[in-house]
Amino acid sequence: MTSLEAIRCTECQTEIAPGLLSCPSCARLVHADELRELARRADEAQRNSNWTEALTAWRQAVQYLPPGTRQRDLAEARIRDLSARVDTGADRKSDPWWKRASALGPVGVVAAILGKAKFLLLGFTKLGTLLSFAAGLSVYWALWGWKFAVCFLLSIYVHEMGHVAALHRYGIAASAPTFIPGLGAFVRLKQHPATEKEDARVGLAGPVWGLFASLFALALYAATGNPLFAAVARAGAWLNLFNLIPVWQLDGSRGIRSLNRAQIWLLALLAAAMWMFVEDGMLALVALLLAFRAATKRESPEPDWRGMIQFAGLIVTLSLLCLIPLPAKQ
Repeated sequence: MTSLEAIRCTECQTEIAPGLLSCPSCARLVHADELRELARRADEAQRNSNWTEALTAWRQAVQYLPPGTRQRDLAEARIRDLSARVDTGADRKSDPWWKRASALGPVGVVAAILGKAKFLLLGFTKLGTLLSFAAGLSVYWALWGWKFAVCFLLSIYVHEMGHVAALHRYGIAASAPTFIPGLGAFVRLKQHPATEKEDARVGLAGPVWGLFASLFALALYAATGNPLFAAVARAGAWLNLFNLIPVWQLDGSRGIRSLNRAQIWLLALLAAAMWMFVEDGMLALVALLLAFRAATKRESPEPDWRGMIQFAGLIVTLSLLCLIPLPAKQ
């Protein structure tokens, strides 16, 4: 039987058209068995304080529940509650990975680093990611040479995997990164964030990971003196700063969704101050559009100071990285 074929209700034997989530006669849920299993998994995960696994189960369950029903409303309420727990780090795994690993000694630290490296490699196990990476490489290779092209694309890849990591943390299904030559890359969401804070955290996770990619390139430059890594660090910082512009689907637009107007005004002033210090026109654009969004945005119910501090930190650090000198290659 395919998904397009009609089925019969196990309760009243009424024929149910494809796509319906409940019986039109007795209102029995079509996916009742799957829902019971998902609820069991979610309850077990919550007992173990594994909010991410519980979130994943409830998000899957919502897809089987008809809109407007009490069951769906309850499931969505649980998702919002669990999302808040994940956001505040209320689970037993809330300490940073490096702190948890350090408690295990040097072996634990190495294992944690390898775990992060393994996660970063996951995207390249997908054919779409590999093929689009190759397409981007061919374009950037022709412009800047293969060494810079590879490093720059890896910087973009780390940025996108930051989004993937945040999505996984909130139990949101998503695709591996897909590269678009000349435009960057994107991750396709298979589900949607349930709250403004979720959306903001996912949006800023890309620039946060991208910042660390730039810092890593800067560390390689300090260790080797190779100007290639200085160029990669600066280009990556500029690209992530560009993503903080609060328009369209850029990360900055998502990052301010949980902020109130006063907080966005403060970010606009900070971006303007950094523009006067760094003298990069990108910061002027960020400041102007933040001011516009502050004047026109619907007010958020409560301030999100964590989100604001994260956004402000990105503005300052990425701006300073744009000052990296580009020494001539000897």
